[in-house]
Amino acid sequence: MSFKSQIIHIGSLSMGGNLPVRVQSMTNTDTLDTDASVRQCIRIIKAGGELVRLTAQGIREAENLAVIKKELRRAGFVTPLCADIHFNPAAAEIAARLVEKVRINPGNYADRRASFIRKELTESEYMNELYRIRERLLPLIKICSVNGTAVRIGVNHGSLSDRIMTRYGNTPEGMAVSAIEFLRIFRGEGFKNLVVSMKSSDTRIMVESNRILVRMMEGEGMQYPVHLGITEAGEGDDGRIISAAGIGTLLTEGIGDTIRVSLTEAPEKEIPVAREIIKSIAGTSGRMKEPCPPLQYRKSKDRYLPQVYSEHNGNFMDEHGEIFRNEVLTVNATELSGCSESQNIDGVLNPVFNEDDFGKLCIRASSLLGRFFIARRPAGLCISNRGKVQGEALRDLAFSILQATEARITRTRYISCPTCGRTKFNLEEAVRKIKAATSHLTGMKIAVMGCVVNGPGEMAGADYGYVGAAEGKVHIYRGTEAVMKNVPEAEALDRLLELIESDQARR
Repeated sequence: MSFKSQIIHIGSLSMGGNLPVRVQSMTNTDTLDTDASVRQCIRIIKAGGELVRLTAQGIREAENLAVIKKELRRAGFVTPLCADIHFNPAAAEIAARLVEKVRINPGNYADRRASFIRKELTESEYMNELYRIRERLLPLIKICSVNGTAVRIGVNHGSLSDRIMTRYGNTPEGMAVSAIEFLRIFRGEGFKNLVVSMKSSDTRIMVESNRILVRMMEGEGMQYPVHLGITEAGEGDDGRIISAAGIGTLLTEGIGDTIRVSLTEAPEKEIPVAREIIKSIAGTSGRMKEPCPPLQYRKSKDRYLPQVYSEHNGNFMDEHGEIFRNEVLTVNATELSGCSESQNIDGVLNPVFNEDDFGKLCIRASSLLGRFFIARRPAGLCISNRGKVQGEALRDLAFSILQATEARITRTRYISCPTCGRTKFNLEEAVRKIKAATSHLTGMKIAVMGCVVNGPGEMAGADYGYVGAAEGKVHIYRGTEAVMKNVPEAEALDRLLELIESDQARR
């Protein structure tokens, strides 16, 4: 699958076609704090960000984008700005007059917050809902047309509407349909300056939803640029690995015109990671001359449980370093390009890298190898390196790649969003505390979310959630159910641990 998008213009920035893959990030400051927002925008731009997104959750925040933009232009920065909108069409209509791009979420722009309650609609009722959505979008489309403002139709797995989830489920297909419905409305009004995105905290869902979207767009003669990202990748090496695995898979297939690596860290730290992913795939542009076709999922009646092979002692090892003595299923390992050598050990993927920096090795290996394990292909993984990174670090990296692609879960997965202006507490500190308190757990997913925009939806696949509510307050979730609401932040970690321990005691 190779998708050739059209070129669009966002202020001084062009993207799509054969242009280089563009890199962007989002501020985590209060948009009403002009000085802090301007300073952070400048740090993102100086790090190499080509577009900066700011949240505009209300009218005042949207209006203040004009002040932020004025200060940036006064300082000599012409990088385009994007307003991030959820739930508030009025804020989008104001922002569209002030900045170069507006991102809207089909799951909550014209629909209410998802309640996760099934509501079956007749075909007539469903079409009436689409008509209502079109009427709600028309003012924004007109404003953007007059002002030359670009629009991103940004679908999140965590915030699909009840209408979509009832008919399609919380699925990749549902995500793609949600986007296509909005794209049809914009195209019907002659508006072409569009970008579209399918995001999830799950690499397989993110990859599959983008593939379905591209097939749907091609079927309808659409060529809009695609923005890639894992929504709540987390922080540290794990956040980098899961981002590289998902984004790298699609860039390898020729899908993706702009990317954001969403880390629970300072946003300027996202830019070098994004650049490294692009470089790992196809040099500085990230454009594959001959994109690889998508790998088909391996069909097997057996449970897929890839092993990690240790060159040091010539054995397959489990996550604790013990020799794995069971028989290893073998498959035909696909030839790997992008590293200096590649070997086959009974269906085990064995790439050989030459890297001295562990962080770069994490990104490069994940970018190149993620697609194989997302597709559930090889029976195992052995990473070899000619550089300084050796021994246990390579084994840990191999298990991290399997964990990121959910090919083999060997420890707790932490789903945490990048902070933004909607965040109600210190998210980075909360993630560190929760990791420290739950690191002994295995095979569990814990979501740490700064606000309720994506929280409940992204937690559909998580066991527990810690989600920002009002200032200094946290909701504690079990799955998508908020079992404790407005817990004081000082007490929230203890309450989460009590819930986990109580549930485990009943099992």
